[in-house]
Amino acid sequence: MSFREAFWCWCRVALLSFGGPAGQIAVMHRILVDEKRWVSENRFLHALNYCMLLPGPEAQQLAIYIGWLLHRTWGGIVAGTLFVLPGFLSILALSILYAGYKELRFVDALFYGLAPAVMAVVVEAVIRIGKRALKNAAMFAVAGVAFAAIFFFEVPFPLLVLGAALLGLAGAKVWPERFLVIRLHAAPSGIAQDADGGLAVSDYGLAHDAPTPARTLGVLAVWLTLWLSPLAVLAATQGWNSLWVQEGVFFIKAAVVTFGGAYAVLAYIAQQAVGTYGWLQPGEMLDGLGMAETTPGPLIQVVQFVGFMGAYRAAEAGQLGELTPMTAGALAAVLTTWVTFTPCFLWIFLGAPYIERLRGHKPLTAALSTITAAVVGVILNLAVWFALHTIFEQVDESRTLGMRLLVPVWSTIDFAALLIAAGAFIAMFIFRTGMIITLAAAVAAGLVYRLGLTVP
Repeated sequence: MSFREAFWCWCRVALLSFGGPAGQIAVMHRILVDEKRWVSENRFLHALNYCMLLPGPEAQQLAIYIGWLLHRTWGGIVAGTLFVLPGFLSILALSILYAGYKELRFVDALFYGLAPAVMAVVVEAVIRIGKRALKNAAMFAVAGVAFAAIFFFEVPFPLLVLGAALLGLAGAKVWPERFLVIRLHAAPSGIAQDADGGLAVSDYGLAHDAPTPARTLGVLAVWLTLWLSPLAVLAATQGWNSLWVQEGVFFIKAAVVTFGGAYAVLAYIAQQAVGTYGWLQPGEMLDGLGMAETTPGPLIQVVQFVGFMGAYRAAEAGQLGELTPMTAGALAAVLTTWVTFTPCFLWIFLGAPYIERLRGHKPLTAALSTITAAVVGVILNLAVWFALHTIFEQVDESRTLGMRLLVPVWSTIDFAALLIAAGAFIAMFIFRTGMIITLAAAVAAGLVYRLGLTVP
């Protein structure tokens, strides 16, 4: 296939990439394997398994991987960039609308119904990942400990990932039947295995997939420079204590611990962005998550909204010199997107030539299994935290025996938000309504309530 043909194909994939990683991977499979027959079933699954081991959005990394297979480095760059671009533009537009015009009743009403419905989406993620990861008592215990550690003791998410990985590596040796839960080489649900591998172009011999030390060093030098140089320039010109460097460093850390999907790291981002840095108000994280859920591209693109709002508010307070709030927000959106997604290219271009060595590697499989089990507990923490701050207008904190307890003020309960949340749960879990339809109905309910039933 020509590079031109691949370019337009990746545009099509990007514009159809709704529904989270499962939906995005299914779209790529349908177009690249079934329709175009550019990649065989086995090669597609092998690439997907490698991407599952990496931090970051696996669907975007899979696009980079297959683009690299088909047209080398530039193929991967085009595929990965196009995959993110529609979501970036959409969330930038929604962030501008949210920050600049939320005081308008229509805009406020537009976002009012979204946050309660997103709670149902997060709970659905807990159940979906839990079915895949919690296969025995050991994995349930890992999930429970992870929930308690982050919810009550505020253990940082990166430490949970590291602890789960080390536990999995040890478990692979002493108790493999309990820790080898996720079978990396099983086909995803709804994707049938190919008997003969098909006639995919990428199954023919590829000259560019041979790993060499020189190539490895070159990839490291180029992509580490691209990833970190904007932050170095900002630190040199603005100082290490500037908002730009704070956001850059924070989202670089978030990018390297995004194991188990975006929902896992969102709890870490929400706690830090709200409690530590003050970039967001508690309920605003749900609004940003709703933006990411209803636009194409990776869910982790919500970091763009967090960066935008942090810089917007800093500029409003006069902390960013002569920059207007909108300009500051747009620049922060570009910065956070850059430091979040650039490492995805590094992981693929660096590791793809070595993936054959990962086939059947039991310690890595056990580490991934244990990390995913811990992620279930982390996402459950996210669901509880979001629910409290959405249904109640005021949530107090108390501390006892080293634990943090969140205590809702019952007199501040928002019955309309509770009703919309209940409707979203019923739609998704009883009537099996799709996510996009559920969120659209919730937005409509919010519009009716805020515009038609409340006093201006």
